Amino acid sequence: MSKPSETSAAGTTERHVGQEYFKQEVSKVCGGQCVVTGVKDHVPSIMIGSHIKPWSLSDDDEKLDGNNGLLLSPHTDKLFDRYLIIFSEDGKIIIAPELDVAVLAQWGIDVQKAYSISPQQQVYMKHHREEFKRKRLI
Repeated sequence: MSKPSETSAAGTTERHVGQEYFKQEVSKVCGGQCVVTGVKDHVPSIMIGSHIKPWSLSDDDEKLDGNNGLLLSPHTDKLFDRYLIIFSEDGKIIIAPELDVAVLAQWGIDVQKAYSISPQQQVYMKHHREEFKRKRLI
């Protein structure tokens, strides 16, 4: 698949162009599995190429950069996208106060583990951590 020349197309509604390209790039960066649960991307329509720095705040290159993403299972994507979990600089998960560690463990999320976040992803992750702090007022 070739890189799209544009990332948005106007119509009756705006849609994201290049999302499939982005997901392929993220899957390559993440080894084809959820970076948190380790679930392999056997059913590609289920796994989510989640932007670290949101699409709405990214320039066209960042929108399609595989390093601006994590391959996530749907439940981990929801937590990450809503700033309920973030990754520290050493790859450990930091959770919002309203989350229960026992429930996260049932979902396959180990808050003691250091997850593999590349230096290139960490560049984008800095933005995500800042937004987490702003939303959580910490």
